Amino acid sequence: MRRGLFSLNLSRKTWSGIGGAVPPILYITLLFLLPVLIFLGGAFDDTPRHLVRSVSDPLYQRVLIDTLMLGLYVTGICFILGYPLAYALSVMPPRWALVGFAFLLLPFWTSLLVRTYAWMVLLGRNGVINNLLMGLGLIDTPVSFLNNMSGVLIGMVHVLLPYMVFPLFDVMKRVDGSLLSAAEGLGAPGWKIFLRVYLPLTLPGILAGSVLVFVLSIGFYITPALLGGGRVATMALMIERQVREFLDWDFAAALSLVLLICTLLVSIGLGRLLRGKEIHG
Repeated sequence: MRRGLFSLNLSRKTWSGIGGAVPPILYITLLFLLPVLIFLGGAFDDTPRHLVRSVSDPLYQRVLIDTLMLGLYVTGICFILGYPLAYALSVMPPRWALVGFAFLLLPFWTSLLVRTYAWMVLLGRNGVINNLLMGLGLIDTPVSFLNNMSGVLIGMVHVLLPYMVFPLFDVMKRVDGSLLSAAEGLGAPGWKIFLRVYLPLTLPGILAGSVLVFVLSIGFYITPALLGGGRVATMALMIERQVREFLDWDFAAALSLVLLICTLLVSIGLGRLLRGKEIHG
């Protein structure tokens, strides 16, 4: 009798959970997944010629490669800046770490568009940075930071750096300090302790942060469009141009599908590498 009542209660809880999950699933399906699938379906309209063109045309091949390389540059710079920053936050007293996180999260409190326009003011030929460098006598003529790769990298790194720091900080806080002390007690120098002990232990955070930054960077639009001035071509800019200027929704869908496939391949590859490290490392 008790087993029957327990099964009945379990069944009610199960159906209650399913019933609670149905509205958000329908909401996401109708307002997000279905429109995306309809849009991407345009890549196969009549014939797959749009998809063939998107992968065979040398122009779009070059843009795809440049987009992926831009993502790698941003990921590498975020790692170089984010690793020591995450380490400093992980060893700070909690009060100072909270202050550090406040400054790190400060960009999220303003709009992405506002932040990008702020960088345009700072990086302009008569902007704050050029005036400061010229005032210090480091340069004689203004440096061109805008309408090129330099400005795009600065703006994107500023936005995406926290996505690298957070996974690294989480992993670093869980590193067992006794392992580092044991390596030091056995006579290992500091650089070897870092390379052979600390760095492998933080590798899951490196991979997780790299996936986040890379995936977000290859789909960026506002920052490359404004700071690049249209001279730094990315897949996002090509997709927007096909829709806005040429009204070619089907070809834009083909370009979007190619970018989506590349993103999924990178995410799956790095995800498997991360899981393999967690299992065997």
